[in-house]
Amino acid sequence: MKPLQVTQAQQDPQSHTDCIDQASDKSIVVPNKHVTIADSFKGEHSWFITTHIPTDFSIQVQETTYNVHKFPLISKCGYLGRLEVQPLISNSGKELNLENFPGGSKTFETILKFCYGFPIDFNPENVAALRCAAEFLEMTEELEDGNLISKSEAFLTFVVLASWKDTITVLKSCETLSPWAENLQIVRRCCDSIAWKATKDELTCEDAAPNQETWWFNDVADFRIDHFMRIISAIRAKGTKPEIIGKCIMQYAKRWLPGMDMELEGIRGYGHGKSSLEFSIFTGRKKESTGHSKDQRTIIENLVSIIPPQQGAVSCKFLLQILKLARMYSVSQALTSYLEKRISTVLEDAEVNDLLIPRYQNEEMANMPNSSDECTMHDVDVVQRIVEYFLMHEQQQMQQQPKLARFNISRLLDNYLAEISRDPNLSITKFQVLAELLPENTRTCDDGLYRAIDTYLKTHPSLTEHDRRRLCKTMNCEKLSLDGCTHAAQNDRLPLRTVVQVLFSEQVKMRAAMQEKEQEQSGINSEQDENQTSASMDIKTLKSELEHVKSKMIELQKDYFELQREYEKLNKPKNSTGWSLNWRKIKNSFHVKPAGDEIGDEQDVPKSPESVQQKGTPRRRTSMS
Repeated sequence: MKPLQVTQAQQDPQSHTDCIDQASDKSIVVPNKHVTIADSFKGEHSWFITTHIPTDFSIQVQETTYNVHKFPLISKCGYLGRLEVQPLISNSGKELNLENFPGGSKTFETILKFCYGFPIDFNPENVAALRCAAEFLEMTEELEDGNLISKSEAFLTFVVLASWKDTITVLKSCETLSPWAENLQIVRRCCDSIAWKATKDELTCEDAAPNQETWWFNDVADFRIDHFMRIISAIRAKGTKPEIIGKCIMQYAKRWLPGMDMELEGIRGYGHGKSSLEFSIFTGRKKESTGHSKDQRTIIENLVSIIPPQQGAVSCKFLLQILKLARMYSVSQALTSYLEKRISTVLEDAEVNDLLIPRYQNEEMANMPNSSDECTMHDVDVVQRIVEYFLMHEQQQMQQQPKLARFNISRLLDNYLAEISRDPNLSITKFQVLAELLPENTRTCDDGLYRAIDTYLKTHPSLTEHDRRRLCKTMNCEKLSLDGCTHAAQNDRLPLRTVVQVLFSEQVKMRAAMQEKEQEQSGINSEQDENQTSASMDIKTLKSELEHVKSKMIELQKDYFELQREYEKLNKPKNSTGWSLNWRKIKNSFHVKPAGDEIGDEQDVPKSPESVQQKGTPRRRTSMS
């Protein structure tokens, strides 16, 4: 800190001009007192007043000592007027040590200039510190009109809070002024002003882009976590949408939590020679910044506490990333349980890479004897609890389309099992528990589970036959597709009993497929087929016409037999010629000439009348035909 020196000006005008030249452009001249403040030094951490009037007071702020006159300060600072100073061992007079002075030595120098009658320049960078320092020194209106408290308060109220940039700057400067800025309501007023400007319909800020709801995210994300929480609380009180608040929280987490943008792409390139698979994607970072982990843990806890309770406020991916960091920084068990329950409500939106939560080992776990479950790369217990919470939540919300959610969860869990099955230290019990978490009717197809089982058998070639059978019991061979059955039937890693079941299932599926083809060919399901071809439609029409002709033919045959019976009943000699003629007309209309009937007719009818009647017969036959 550069000390300042106050010197009394000479009466000679020439000497007065020389003094101003030596003071450079930072010199300030007060004509009535002929006192000049210049950048001259006496001592490394001292501030002296060298005039004809000796200094009688010494004040120490931080590492700087200020030798000043008592009267200018006491006339404006009530704190110094009523304070009882301690005698100094040196011959400089009295000394006062101001501990925890708001704003430090730089702010105190500005106040000294104000006490000596020099004007000061208020700006957003120093107004909050001057307001707190004035309150510390009790520079009220009772001592002097226009004292520092009233001037700084007026600038803060009428100038700063009317501007977005100035409000942001003042609130940022309040981070080093606790608890004075909190007690004087500077933080509260700045947060309310920011919230009002961020939520109003018509944006007047010069930095605000038109028709954009997130223009204020970057400015708000630069604050300390306690001030950020105050702003979010004020914005929520204004009725802002939970989705907007959630986006702002995710932006802040991305800004202050470096691990949010790092993802795990599954297990790649395992080192099978390692005896212990302790895994941490931030191991080096944690060792280098052990003290910083406490701040990270505080940020995580506060961010989780202000997440809106609405389901769509934040994404499932964000919640899983926060959960990973919470476990890495050893956040409380209650908070991690809350995150797991919150993730279970939106688990259908998760991805496999998001569920790959590393297993972090602290000192207590490192001292415990190693087991296969403790040496796994991923923490499968967390995923197991999340799925269990999901099933409990689904039972309470059965009316909200549970089947679709279960289908998505079954596919997600099968893909997760396929990823973690590459871990050599994953026990068969843990794999089986995860595979059997979902109800049996959840999976419509077990191809994904079969792929996970096959990957586990490939990674663990030393499994016994009993363990292989135990593992394959989690799979239903009847739910395998035809391609899955074909692959499983040729898989040497599966036990013999499972292969037999797969072959039987494949045979049943092939037989069912053949029956479906036969039914399609026979036309049993033709009425249910909506995409019939034009040829099949024509064939169907011709068949219907043929059936109609057959029915007409049957009716005519019935009439024929009735007429024949009537003929036999009425067969008399006198009328034999007429009935014979009618009978032949009907017979010729059908184009049927049975030989037996003609012979019978010739025997019954006399020749002479018949020869006479046959002369007119051809004409009638022609007309009949």
